[in-house]
Amino acid sequence: MIGPRHNRVWFWLSALVLAMFCLFLLYPLFRVIASSVAASQDGRSGWAILVSDPTYRSAVVNTLLLGLAVTVTSTLIGVPLAFFTARFSFPGKALIAILPMTTLIVPEVIAAQSWLMVLGNNGFVTRWLGGHDIEIPSFYGWLGLVTVMTFIYYTYVYIGTLAAIRGFDGQLEEASQSLGVPPGRTLLKVMLPVVTPAILASSILVFTLVVGNFAVAMILGHSVNLLSVLTYQSFVSEVGANPVMQSTLASVSIAIVACVLFLQRWILSRGRFEIVQGRGTRPVGVGGVRAVAMAAVAGVIVAISLLPLVTVVIGAFTRARGPVMRWGEWTTANLERVLIGAPDPILNTLLYAGVALLLSLVISTLVGFLIVKKRNALTPAIDYLGALPLALSGTVLGIGLVMSFRGSWLPLAGTAGIIILAYLIRRLPFGIRNASSTLYNIPDSIEDASVSLGVPPLQTLFKAVLPLMVPSIAAAGVLVWTTTVAELSASVVVYSAGQETLPIQIFRLIDSNLMAQASAYGLVLLTIILVPILIATTVFKIDVFASR
Repeated sequence: MIGPRHNRVWFWLSALVLAMFCLFLLYPLFRVIASSVAASQDGRSGWAILVSDPTYRSAVVNTLLLGLAVTVTSTLIGVPLAFFTARFSFPGKALIAILPMTTLIVPEVIAAQSWLMVLGNNGFVTRWLGGHDIEIPSFYGWLGLVTVMTFIYYTYVYIGTLAAIRGFDGQLEEASQSLGVPPGRTLLKVMLPVVTPAILASSILVFTLVVGNFAVAMILGHSVNLLSVLTYQSFVSEVGANPVMQSTLASVSIAIVACVLFLQRWILSRGRFEIVQGRGTRPVGVGGVRAVAMAAVAGVIVAISLLPLVTVVIGAFTRARGPVMRWGEWTTANLERVLIGAPDPILNTLLYAGVALLLSLVISTLVGFLIVKKRNALTPAIDYLGALPLALSGTVLGIGLVMSFRGSWLPLAGTAGIIILAYLIRRLPFGIRNASSTLYNIPDSIEDASVSLGVPPLQTLFKAVLPLMVPSIAAAGVLVWTTTVAELSASVVVYSAGQETLPIQIFRLIDSNLMAQASAYGLVLLTIILVPILIATTVFKIDVFASR
């Protein structure tokens, strides 16, 4: 039996973790919200300015419209693609298996850059068409925003819907058809209500990601006012900006996401359908024109999904003079410049992300163990706070950290420590989710037996439980690493001169229209992301994206 003394150890560890969450997560969030109701230089609160200023009002409306538009387009692509993938076998179907890899690992800043290199004002397709007297609409603004974000986020809908359809009991469908109901009506009346919660959850996730998107919005938005962009500009601007507005706009983003998540929970709670475990439906082979059509659609989607990877590789080896890229002329000078002449962003990325990864694995493993195996009066709050960063955009988190730790008793602002802290908090939910997944399958009797033999609780954790958690911790490590090295929205707010990371440097180069050098850094960043994933999936057989 585990005595009261041992229980007190876990209680005090829970108290320590909760205190850390309160200090580094709740306190910055409170500072942001509190600052939004403070009086500005003209005596008005940020909310009063928001209501009266058409620029800020348009930013709220545009953000909501963009979120709805991308959610609709992502759903229109993701749901049919998932259905045909789950229900039919056709030539080229295996190519769709690479979609999660290509879209989830490519940083958003690289995706935006690659589309500009193709369809931007100096893009090679734009220039080629211009040489044939064919003008196309500007890719900046709504066209670019909706297009790029759709092909970044539709995979979330695809993955969620695919899992739901594959888990659907095919016997229900057969029973409906045996009663004379046509196949099409069966899909609408039997399958659709069952998979709707998965579609809804995935679509709402897309909406929240669009609201918090910074990289694509900043690079392609231009004349379209958006919350994330104005929040960042209000923070970095030294002239003409009201500092109160950074907090007000950040609070609006928080409110939008909170309302959407509440709406999701309310809708799902009213559902009356559930997936009953049974026999799945075997994919049906198709041929002829239908097979060609499905293969063509799959090929187009895969080609578009691979566009960022292919474009960045080509751009990294393309000769350039300033902003002018000489397509078809090859060189290694771009890579030599970034690897030998200016490697600091690479080294900073490896250092900051490496430290954040180590801290994340330690904290997420401890938190997972507490909320699964050592529940007490404090663990429900820890569980909730551990998932809270998922509802916060990186820009909001970064602003809160700078406001809280600039010139205070803990002066982290301006140091590398605040970048590491932003990385840690931003990606901690991924680590907690993965690290705790195995704990549900580890019997409590293993730990009880160890403690009953006189082994202290912490020593039992290291010797009896951790060895069984290694696969999930490894998966958490790879996932945290790949998302951390690609982080831009929080790091671009908190960094100081000399602390540029790869995403920040790429972002700055794109702003200067130096696409060749940005591509070289992008290729390095993709390599840093891909190598651990390939090693984990091929050598150690770790399913990195299982929790997604």
